[in-house]
Amino acid sequence: MKPQYVLPFERPIVELEEKLAKLESQPGPTPTTLEATRAMRVEVAKLKRDVFDNLNPWETVQVARHQDRPQARDYIELVCDEFIELHGDRAFGDDRAINAGFAKIDDCKVLLIGQHKGRTLKERNECLYGCAHPEGYRKALLKMELAAKFNLPIVCLIDTPGAYPGIGAEERGQAYAIAVNLREMSQLPVPIICIVIGEGGSGGALGLGIGDYVGILQFAYYSVISPEGCAGIMWKSVEFASKAAHALKFTARDLLKLGVVDEMIPEPLGAAHRDHRTMASTLKGTILRNLKLLQTLPKAELLERRYQKFRRIGEFEETLLPVES
Repeated sequence: MKPQYVLPFERPIVELEEKLAKLESQPGPTPTTLEATRAMRVEVAKLKRDVFDNLNPWETVQVARHQDRPQARDYIELVCDEFIELHGDRAFGDDRAINAGFAKIDDCKVLLIGQHKGRTLKERNECLYGCAHPEGYRKALLKMELAAKFNLPIVCLIDTPGAYPGIGAEERGQAYAIAVNLREMSQLPVPIICIVIGEGGSGGALGLGIGDYVGILQFAYYSVISPEGCAGIMWKSVEFASKAAHALKFTARDLLKLGVVDEMIPEPLGAAHRDHRTMASTLKGTILRNLKLLQTLPKAELLERRYQKFRRIGEFEETLLPVES
């Protein structure tokens, strides 16, 4: 799948792919052209691997935000055999940034919640680019409590730059809604799987991120703040976003090393935006594998493991300072 939008470091790949397409389109291939085609395919694969295996943190952010990257609704369509969407928070309205509903994945019935940014300008305005209001988090929690009532596992697909920071959201209790989600998700007596599929920004992501398994796609990121926000605070300019991205240690490899996530889920060669179906297949396998494992655990053990999992996150070192006489 050729991306509609090309990032700067992808241009050599696209140029080589165009040459390959031209070579493949030639009529009446000869042994010479067939050999040249095979060699160029190998070259394209090697170039993709070289480029994407050596992305710096800021380039990883660009991939995570790629316009062609599969979003929650794409995965719902590709992964789920059935999906019945549920709406509203019974208090204010229906937040389109968060999709929630009962889903069937093979023979597994789950409650699936996904943060969606939107594709068209109209859809992005409806979804506010994946930035949910308090009613979105209330909607998610109501549906999760419904899932717990019917003993259904929960799957959360996280993809947001952060919770919506507008005045209306603050007036309706944005921070409180997220805090309630953190508390209640930690106590739901059913398996919870959380996967960061794109951006995992601040409390907006954490509001759906308390689970028994927390995974992250290879070129996604999960952070306490966006690189632009960090740069604005630390260096008073978004021009330092790349520097902030390096300092935040929010890439999948960093988070796995620090114990923030349980697994880095590999993306197809050239990243998920180039091959939605392969990425969806990998994601589906990851969900089913972890559901099978978590559903065997007694509820008391499941809750204790979840509690201990988040208690263990973070490392620190104590140093005794010398006492001055």
